[in-house]
Amino acid sequence: MRKSNFFTGQPIFSQVLNYLPRHEVTRIAKRHGADRYCKRFKSYDHLVTLLYAVLNQCSSLREVSTGLLAWEHRLEHLGVRYYPRRSTISDANNRRSAEMFEEIYLKLFERYSPFLSDSRRTIKSRLYIFDSTTITLFQEVLKAAGTTPVSGKRKGGIKVHTLIRSDQDVPCLVRFSAAAANDMRFLKEIQLPKGSIVTFDKGYNDYKTFNRFLRQGISWVTRLHRHLVYKIIENRTVTADQQQQGIISDQEIILGTDSKPGKTKVRARLIVFTDPQSKKKLEFLTNNFRMLPSTISGLYKKRWQIEMLYKRIKQNYPLKYFLGDSENAIKIQIWAVLIADLLLKIIKTKCKSKWAFSNLAAMIRLHLMTYIDLMKFLKNPEKSLKKNVEIKQSMQLLLIT
Repeated sequence: MRKSNFFTGQPIFSQVLNYLPRHEVTRIAKRHGADRYCKRFKSYDHLVTLLYAVLNQCSSLREVSTGLLAWEHRLEHLGVRYYPRRSTISDANNRRSAEMFEEIYLKLFERYSPFLSDSRRTIKSRLYIFDSTTITLFQEVLKAAGTTPVSGKRKGGIKVHTLIRSDQDVPCLVRFSAAAANDMRFLKEIQLPKGSIVTFDKGYNDYKTFNRFLRQGISWVTRLHRHLVYKIIENRTVTADQQQQGIISDQEIILGTDSKPGKTKVRARLIVFTDPQSKKKLEFLTNNFRMLPSTISGLYKKRWQIEMLYKRIKQNYPLKYFLGDSENAIKIQIWAVLIADLLLKIIKTKCKSKWAFSNLAAMIRLHLMTYIDLMKFLKNPEKSLKKNVEIKQSMQLLLIT
């Protein structure tokens, strides 16, 4: 009987984990002392368990525990010696620090970011996007934004501040805060190479950071907040072609007030733009005085990419229900989601067939424990599964005869 090219000795989940170097996880865990006084459920086992929960969209510890128990005979292929109980997972989520999982993610990002990047030097390789999203929690673990409901029972919320490079489409910087925290203080943590461009929403108004970006040769693009005070110092020429593109005015301004001496001021450029389709008037701020006004408006429009990233993560991974109530457990699960998203992004990039991310995630979830070659399966799922069935039927006939 001819050997099948589609069959493999490892389940799909194990092939996904092949992109996660076990020795690196063990080294990071040792540096954090995460496996001290731990006999069986090591850091790698913990991470694999969380990735199973994320990829399989488990919403409770019971789903995770019973799901792994059902596949107990296949756990060795995942590098896990035994299935964890609910109490074991819960204790590990409270005891192990979220910083360890953060370092695992950053090491993976460092390892695979050249693979995710476009080899060509384009504006996308210099463009960074910074924004935040709020994840609602069912208990008041972190301080939530908004008004208190009539019932008096307020939900918690965690805000995830994220920086991505446009051509990579995965986070390269992540910070957490309570949902009610001010966004502005996180802008100062951004450190970028000279020549970079960063775009962010109008809520990030940090004049000192704006001036630091200018000194470091970094261009920034944002929108004008209605409470900002500024003084016009020059009106730049707007050509007829620019007017047809929706540019109303192009001005050099000074941000800041004269009423308080010693206050930080910022020299900037204010571009007023009307969207040709929606007719909506938008006001853009930047410290780049060389780019065309239409280029500036186009750069800010690319900020929508990070909104698509948040949509992708919230739709494909379990972030409505958490496996723990503590702040540490919530952060660990978010890091596990980011690690899973990075692994699937690597697989999507490596796969020769063009898959929508949601379809790819769903296909891997449905066949997580199927023994079949992942890349050939993604190339032609129906053909490879049918071939797998034929091989099993042939083996059964041979045993009967």
